[in-house]
Amino acid sequence: MSEGMTVQSTSQEAGTPVLEGVDLHVEIPLPRGRLHAVRGVSFGVAAGEAVGLVGESGSGKSITLRALLGLLPVPARVVSGSLLLDGVDVLGLSPRRRHRALTDAVSMVFQDSLTALNPVMRVGDQIAEVPRRRLGMSKSAARARAIELMDQVGIPDPEQRYRAYPHQLSGGMRQRICIAIALSTDPRVILADEPTTALDVTIQAQVLQVIDRLRVERNLGLVLVSHDLAVVSQTCSRIYVMYAGRVVEAGEAAGLLGAPQHPYTYALLRSVPDPDAPAERLLTIPGQPPDLVTVPPGCAFAPRCAFARDVCTANPEPPDLVPVGHRHTSACVRWQEIELRDTADLTKERA
Repeated sequence: MSEGMTVQSTSQEAGTPVLEGVDLHVEIPLPRGRLHAVRGVSFGVAAGEAVGLVGESGSGKSITLRALLGLLPVPARVVSGSLLLDGVDVLGLSPRRRHRALTDAVSMVFQDSLTALNPVMRVGDQIAEVPRRRLGMSKSAARARAIELMDQVGIPDPEQRYRAYPHQLSGGMRQRICIAIALSTDPRVILADEPTTALDVTIQAQVLQVIDRLRVERNLGLVLVSHDLAVVSQTCSRIYVMYAGRVVEAGEAAGLLGAPQHPYTYALLRSVPDPDAPAERLLTIPGQPPDLVTVPPGCAFAPRCAFARDVCTANPEPPDLVPVGHRHTSACVRWQEIELRDTADLTKERA
């Protein structure tokens, strides 16, 4: 069973995907070789559904998101796979038609709102610019649309804030402006790339509530990228865990977080402080992620895994995702043999 086939079937059970990547491979040419940034990733999002992509920095989350919207930085490129919008592979379209199709249906909320916004342009004008350019609205209609969107994302006194510059707003307010810009063309899917990273916990929760409320009200598909499983668990019904450019575990949020079936997912969960168990020792993941110019054989997590054995790297190809429960898949070849336990047992296992 291929990774793409397994995850695709999971998506189909959740509803017909609006946007779907199938067996995507993204490479970045470097002087010392090709960096395999995304290696056979497949997932989809249906209308009204919230999907999370989680993993450490460098796991391929953000570049997967950019590949979905055609925003890969030069010289990165999709070298194989399919990108389906309503079942049509837009990678087969001309660049102009592909860009139009994707930008009509999909919008993105970036991580750093201060960088994403034009510092010398009033925030209201930045929201109104897209309806004017893309939807052909008049200046007054676009202004009214921008004020309406500012109100919908929870910005108080939107008519006055319309004239503010980005530096005059708090980080949470700037991120709400970015959400309003993303909504300004009535997209069907929102891609959110770590939208709460620079915010404190209280503001994080508020921004996530805004995103989730709008998802429900507008029946939007949402793909939320984060390194924080706790953030994703608040919003997403399905989670894909990425490591070294691949999905290593996928499933419904409750099942995956309650009973992870891959050592990497377990390690991510145990590295987050639990307020209900303050005396419990946190788990750290030893070593570093692999160099994806020279892709290691077998499971890329094996050198850092407490449960790794020779079988994990015996096959030069990475392990496929296989069913480990209801709508739950894992790319661990030993998932039936190991029992993910506490930190003390992990130390004994490694010894």
